Amino acid sequence: QVQLVESGGGLVQAGGSLRLSCAASGRFRSINAMGWYRQAPGKQRELVARITSGGMTNYADSVKGRFTISRDNAKNTVYLQMNSLKPEDTAVYYCNAAVVLVISWNTLDAWGQGTLVTVSS
Repeated sequence: QVQLVESGGGLVQAGGSLRLSCAASGRFRSINAMGWYRQAPGKQRELVARITSGGMTNYADSVKGRFTISRDNAKNTVYLQMNSLKPEDTAVYYCNAAVVLVISWNTLDAWGQGTLVTVSS
């Protein structure tokens, strides 16, 4: 019913920038909060940034001042602008969305397939 597709990952040198995007498609009424998580090998998945339907944001302390989350509701898309990248930012980044279904109004916690970001020193 709902699909999230990430793009924009890749290899970048420390200090560089990348912009991730995630587009939602399928049958749904609306999307509440959207966010980005990341997971490095052997580590737990962690919240990177989140944005509510009203535009309120929060960030992990490790990325504050460097990353910016935004969304385009007309395109059902969330973005993550990543600047001043560090090697410790290397991880698989996952898109997340709280999707409100059409009939039931239930909220579905949807996840993308992940996109790999590698930051070299």
